[in-house]
Amino acid sequence: MEEKAAAFDSYIAYYGTYTIDAKAGTITHHLQDSLSPDMRGRDLVRYFELQGENRIVLLPAEDGKGSLLPRKDVTRKLVWERMK
Repeated sequence: MEEKAAAFDSYIAYYGTYTIDAKAGTITHHLQDSLSPDMRGRDLVRYFELQGENRIVLLPAEDGKGSLLPRKDVTRKLVWERMK
């Protein structure tokens, strides 16, 4: 049961629209809903890198205080890959 709880606590899912700022190299996810109620209605800003036709690397850009981290200081990344 503890493994199941730990897996749920580390899982995140959300949906909504997004906007891209190509000049800044950022994508903003506008969350309509999320598994985490406190994330509903939030905007998540991420730097992005396109890798080929099917992969995008997202680097969380927010510092948790309302400002963006410099890209060089981002230490986490998300990799989204289109499945065939």
